[in-house]
Amino acid sequence: MAKKERCVLTSVIETELDILKRHVDVLKTLQKNQPMGIIKLSELTNYPQHMVRYSLRILEQDGLIEPSPHGAVTTNEVDTTMNLLKATLEKISKTADELKKTLE
Repeated sequence: MAKKERCVLTSVIETELDILKRHVDVLKTLQKNQPMGIIKLSELTNYPQHMVRYSLRILEQDGLIEPSPHGAVTTNEVDTTMNLLKATLEKISKTADELKKTLE
């Protein structure tokens, strides 16, 4: 029997973190190589096109990217949102550390 890799208690968090990582990977790749379309982003990030398309939709809804005639480009909101994301992840990390201590 294979060792259990995930548990029900954390599966939602793990899935959401995987999705967040993909969104950030797509955004950072776009920042370095803009403007760019789905196919090129898929090639550079190694994510399937349907996942890149979804990430682009989420990033556009958040105001981080916008379409252009030559492909997606980032907006001026990226730096502000990246700082907010860092602060939020720091809070999550602190909460996770506190929770780990309760499990000892």
